[in-house]
Amino acid sequence: MNIFFDTDYTILGVDGSLRPQVEQLFQYLKSKDHNIYIWSGNGLRTKDMAKHGLTDFITEYFEKPVYDYWENTSKLPLNHRPDMVIDDSLEIVAILGGIWVNQYYFPNNSDREMEKVKEIIVEVESSGSSDNPRFRSLKIF
Repeated sequence: MNIFFDTDYTILGVDGSLRPQVEQLFQYLKSKDHNIYIWSGNGLRTKDMAKHGLTDFITEYFEKPVYDYWENTSKLPLNHRPDMVIDDSLEIVAILGGIWVNQYYFPNNSDREMEKVKEIIVEVESSGSSDNPRFRSLKIF
């Protein structure tokens, strides 16, 4: 699967801190041969991923569309289109399919959102879907 992660408030806090369990989730995804993409409405975030030692996990970086999600995402190369998005914005998750997460603002060692994301992905891997209310299937227009 091509899994696209938003950066701000999804895997990074306001202060640039890395959300707990991101590296462990990325390790799991790579072990299952998933492609990890990083995108942001604030440009390419290569330096942020390098700062946290995540570069080796990343397949590619893109600028995330901030409107007309479906149309703008369909302009990506066919083999680099998202199968699943992980985002704190329910709107983009509802349109493109994926997993909605609570916003992450500041360091919080008790945050377990990425563990929940992994649980949903494992369920999708085994059954093709999830009944978790945070999950939205890809909608074909």
